[in-house]
Amino acid sequence: MKALILSGGKGTRLRPLTYSGAKQLVPVANRPILFYCIDNIVQAGIRDIGIIISPETGEEIREAVGDGKRWNAKITYIRQDAPAGLAHAVKTAAPFLRKSPFVMYLGDNLIGRDIRKFVEDFSKKKSDALILLKEVDNPKQFGVAEVSGRGNIIRLVEKPDDPPSNLALVGVYIFSPKIHSAIDRISPSKRGELEITDAIQELVFMGKRVRSFVLDSWWLDTGKKDDLLTANAIVLDEWGKKDITGTVDKSSRVLGRVTVAKTSLVKGSTVRGPVVIGEHTIIENSFIGPHTSIGDNVRVINSSIEHSVVMNGSEVLNIDRLEESLIGRRVRIVKNSRHGALRLMLGDDSVMEV
Repeated sequence: MKALILSGGKGTRLRPLTYSGAKQLVPVANRPILFYCIDNIVQAGIRDIGIIISPETGEEIREAVGDGKRWNAKITYIRQDAPAGLAHAVKTAAPFLRKSPFVMYLGDNLIGRDIRKFVEDFSKKKSDALILLKEVDNPKQFGVAEVSGRGNIIRLVEKPDDPPSNLALVGVYIFSPKIHSAIDRISPSKRGELEITDAIQELVFMGKRVRSFVLDSWWLDTGKKDDLLTANAIVLDEWGKKDITGTVDKSSRVLGRVTVAKTSLVKGSTVRGPVVIGEHTIIENSFIGPHTSIGDNVRVINSSIEHSVVMNGSEVLNIDRLEESLIGRRVRIVKNSRHGALRLMLGDDSVMEV
């Protein structure tokens, strides 16, 4: 079995952050979202992985992921020249996939469990498609499935005005090679894209076995700022650990599950976990509150930060309270006046004086 990770697109929902970087490389708990996807695929025993990349961010993805050796996997990069739909991405990857069954994984999705069980079930029951679903409160915003009592897919609808259920498509799929025939039979949707929901529906029309699993764990689409901060908090809550290899002076307090990397310094500060602090970072006379990720080469001086992501190379100086914020790379936030709490989303190379 192979895997196909979709890591193209323009990331419009995370702008301005994604004007200068790929959305799949935005960090959650100081690791790119894409890395969690690869982890999950490799843990399921799949080591032949294709990654769909776009002309805009493809080189950045290549540089971050490399050839796959760190996962003991083989990575093949597949360029999709335009974001023409998920089924179009599969069509573009057909020479790589050939006649192999494959997992398709959206590169900006996080789920709270491994996919090994689903891969094994797909192979055992000789399905043509297996789709992961999750109950949601707002099904109008997703592709939605109508499912029989035995878990077989009856029909799929993309962002329906009148949803047939509250079961949303998660963004992890397993397909047999018959999906290629289904894609060849569909036409672009009203938005001009080849929709994977249409292709799966075509499999149903063709009489193929299309089954589903409803996730019993969390699922997060990290395409928006608040979703990404929620993902950061959940990952820190569930997978964070205490690992202090950096320097913490005697006047500092570190409480709970806090990671401080080897080359970093915490001086005269309080850090209350879950928190992760990257390499070559200085935290001085500051408070770092729960659910915060601080990247590499960051300076936080005389400031308070909570429930936020601060990416590599940034500075937060003399800020009384920064919360629920997503701060890009090489951002400089400096206080010049009195204020209350700040809630920010700043793209790379920004400077903000408040």
